[in-house]
Amino acid sequence: MDISTRMLVMPIAALLDRWLSEPSRYHPLIGFGRLAARTEQAIYGPQQGVTANARRLRGAASVAILLLPALTLATLIENMPYLGALLSIAGLYLAVGGQSLSEHAISVQQALLAGQLDQGRLAIARMVSRDTQTLDAEQIAAATAESVLENGCDAVFGALFWYLLAGLPGVVVYRLANTLDAMWGYRNTRYRDFGWAAARLDDALNYIPARLTALSYALCGHTPAALRAWRAQGANWKSPNAGPVMAAGAGALQIELGGAASYHGELTQRPPLGFGRRAEVRDIERAIRLVQRALLLWLALSVFGGISLA
Repeated sequence: MDISTRMLVMPIAALLDRWLSEPSRYHPLIGFGRLAARTEQAIYGPQQGVTANARRLRGAASVAILLLPALTLATLIENMPYLGALLSIAGLYLAVGGQSLSEHAISVQQALLAGQLDQGRLAIARMVSRDTQTLDAEQIAAATAESVLENGCDAVFGALFWYLLAGLPGVVVYRLANTLDAMWGYRNTRYRDFGWAAARLDDALNYIPARLTALSYALCGHTPAALRAWRAQGANWKSPNAGPVMAAGAGALQIELGGAASYHGELTQRPPLGFGRRAEVRDIERAIRLVQRALLLWLALSVFGGISLA
């Protein structure tokens, strides 16, 4: 499938995601997560007596064992006559999770608007890895906006970028690597070394998509504030890719994100992102709309490019 065809496939997959959202059962990424958990259990080894380098090698081997067969299978599928094109569309649809991201965020917003703080904490716990039991309404709103902006790259624009660049094999490897990073990419005792390869691979695959996402947020929101926040604050974040994305997104919305957050019982002081007032409940929907406007920009460019190159 050439690049012009991929450009025209992208809007089809995005529309399928908007109409159908993600499957409620039997999503391939859920099955892959279970397989990754079993692989970790088999390869991780004893907690004690394993050097950091050996643990890194085990983690890298786990990544290779999981991704190389998937890459091979995706390549074979894409090269199938006729059926390969349909399966490629289905694969991209399953990789793009923009509608699901919006639905999760709206459920948080609805709980907060109804004054159901406990329900809001439960809903945001499905989106973030931080401790949520003691968050107040403002903190929940900020955490949700952060998640929407960051996952706009992971679940939407990164998938589209790698599909455009490398077809079905590219998007499959990207989304599976992203899943492994979500499972193993923690800087704690268990995963600091074992998850090193998954985290570095995810960083590499997201480097360009993250900056394209940040630029898209800037173009679709308050551009001067977004560019200023990206330039001044993006590099301060612990993640080299989430920093530019979230800084530009916060600037585009003219709100301030970041600040203190608790992870696994430890309070972490995170740098501020963006400028202006702290995030409020209404900013959840504003963040969703920013991602949607950026997606429309990408799809408009893909259709124009696909028609021009056809």
